[in-house]
Amino acid sequence: MDESGLAEADAAPSPEALQPLGTPWLLPERPGFLIRRLHQIHVSLFSERCGAFRVTPLQYSLLSLLAERKEADQTTLANAVALDRTTTTGAIKRLELRGFVERSASPTDRRSQRCRLTQAGRDLLGQMETAARQAHDATLETLSETEQATLIRLMKKITAAHQQRRGGDELLE
Repeated sequence: MDESGLAEADAAPSPEALQPLGTPWLLPERPGFLIRRLHQIHVSLFSERCGAFRVTPLQYSLLSLLAERKEADQTTLANAVALDRTTTTGAIKRLELRGFVERSASPTDRRSQRCRLTQAGRDLLGQMETAARQAHDATLETLSETEQATLIRLMKKITAAHQQRRGGDELLE
């Protein structure tokens, strides 16, 4: 608290803070806003096309990774989808309850859970493939093939640079 009895957060802004900012930075020009909007659009398109499967984009990513790798521990999966272990573990548990993934303790470290697709998980992934591709295609449909490739390349460049500063990400290697 300051002398007036107000918490610092309640104090009036300084005169410098009240100065005009100059040219306004419009929301539709901000990269963070556009990235968030594009994510919202993609999730909506994914939901429209894949909703009948009752699988979230995160769960679809985990199923896809397990199909590629055959088996992986939960920490590796969390790193690969760039999410925390708690969120990833919750998604894996929900997939396990539906019979799409099975988990078992690692033979070398009982604390570590190994995950693999069940046949039902492989079947689901096969059934979802066309709808999921349609969602991805619809997200980028207003771009030419060259623009799509450029956008993907630039997104990979940005995410790889940020991940490298934070210690690596096997998905982007």
